[in-house]
Amino acid sequence: MSLPSTCTRFLCLLTLLTSSVGNLQAGSLETLLMPGDVIEGHKEYEEQCNKCHTPFSKESQERLCLDCHEQVDHDIRKQLGYHGKRPQASTAKCTLCHTEHIGRNADIVKLSESTFDHNDTDYPLEGRHQRTACAQCHLEGKKHREAEQICFSCHREDDYHQGSLGEKCADCHSPKEWHKSSFDHDKTKFPLQNRHGEINCNTCHPQNRYEKTPTLCISCHLLDDSHNGRFGTDCKKCHNDERWKQSPFDHDRETKFPLKDSHSKLKCDTCHTHNAYEEKRQRSCLSCHASEDRHLGQYGKQCNDCHNEKSWEDTRFDHFQKTSFPLHGKHDEAQCTACHTGDTGQLKQKHDCYSCHRPDDIHNGKQGQSCERCHNENGWMSDLAFDHDLTDFPLLGLHVLVPCEACHETKPYKGVDKRCIACHEEEDVHLGNLGTQCETCHNPNGWEFWQFDHNKQTRFPLDGAHDGLACNACHDKPMKSVKLSGTACVICHRRDDEHQGRFGPFCDRCHNTERWDSVIYRR
Repeated sequence: MSLPSTCTRFLCLLTLLTSSVGNLQAGSLETLLMPGDVIEGHKEYEEQCNKCHTPFSKESQERLCLDCHEQVDHDIRKQLGYHGKRPQASTAKCTLCHTEHIGRNADIVKLSESTFDHNDTDYPLEGRHQRTACAQCHLEGKKHREAEQICFSCHREDDYHQGSLGEKCADCHSPKEWHKSSFDHDKTKFPLQNRHGEINCNTCHPQNRYEKTPTLCISCHLLDDSHNGRFGTDCKKCHNDERWKQSPFDHDRETKFPLKDSHSKLKCDTCHTHNAYEEKRQRSCLSCHASEDRHLGQYGKQCNDCHNEKSWEDTRFDHFQKTSFPLHGKHDEAQCTACHTGDTGQLKQKHDCYSCHRPDDIHNGKQGQSCERCHNENGWMSDLAFDHDLTDFPLLGLHVLVPCEACHETKPYKGVDKRCIACHEEEDVHLGNLGTQCETCHNPNGWEFWQFDHNKQTRFPLDGAHDGLACNACHDKPMKSVKLSGTACVICHRRDDEHQGRFGPFCDRCHNTERWDSVIYRR
């Protein structure tokens, strides 16, 4: 029998049954033809076969399933959830996994929690979630797809922020460790760098306050501000997030006053006693060192002419190059104040010795003001080098060895009698009979060394018996009271004149100098 005839007979039988039991409901007939009872969830549609079946069209059955199960349909189309992520989800038939008409209590889902691969869902299990019991997320009486996927729905009680950061827990936390935050602060307007990356969140966010957290340094470091606000609130001009106490502020590059030597070791508030950015700071040495100026301003305001930044006490003024008065000898050891007694900027310092050494002048000005003629810079009273030869009394012979005070009994030195007799009167064996011009016979090489040429230096040559006589033989009286004549023999020989003056005073007419008793008469 052919297939068409069989179908024809089936239709005839179906028509006969329908007409014979017209008083029966149409649903009852469909119930009679079902292969078995549907599950409890489909029970209300059991007599409405057209909800799931279209006569003579098995292909349309998939569409009817999805029309009822809209969420599953949505997942398949969007490739979401368990149904949307399975291989060939768009072409697979529902009946491959879900078989109906096998009884009210039949399990047509066939879900095994112990073998279910959660990676086939929109919520793969990671970290500690893999050890979590299914019932903790999939509550009884609810579909598995209804389980919450938001962290906050499960971890509300674990939120020590108390909701202040919202419900996006995954921004900071991960399933591996809830208490370790993985929040990327660099994605905010305040990246955490250096020491900021080491501190706890609640250091800046007390009481879980995260919104409108101030980002100015001073808002957190107000207690650390040792300047007490004098330098303003822009802390990053001097400090950074590596070291708060050690400032990286480059004073050399960012100011017109480079810090060198001892200045580089000072604290900021040593010089900046007020707001460093509002005050106009003076750069002169005296603006800071006025209290240390022991010169009391007499050397002016150019402290750097003498002092340097290595040591205030170590002065290094170059008197050779910067002045017209080089310091030699004792001058190099003298204190500045010894010569500079007034304001060097206004007072023109004199360079002559006398301007400084007037109190040392034992001559009381009698020797003039050219002290350098005798004194030198090695010592006022040592190495005296007066050139006596430049005076009108050069020192010759033994006079060179005579100390100054032997002739100069008074400190002025001037007014000394230059005559020999003034010093040698006690040594005058002639007792003044030969006058006071000792230099006529004597010389400075020695008082005993003398030479007088009576023949050349007088009008009375010594010849004959006169030659060899002692001076005092004739000069027995002071010479100033005796006027000798070349022919006045009687002056000395009056006692020898046996003529008693009868032949006059011209003895040389009869006598000669060889012998007195030898007479040679001359007409």
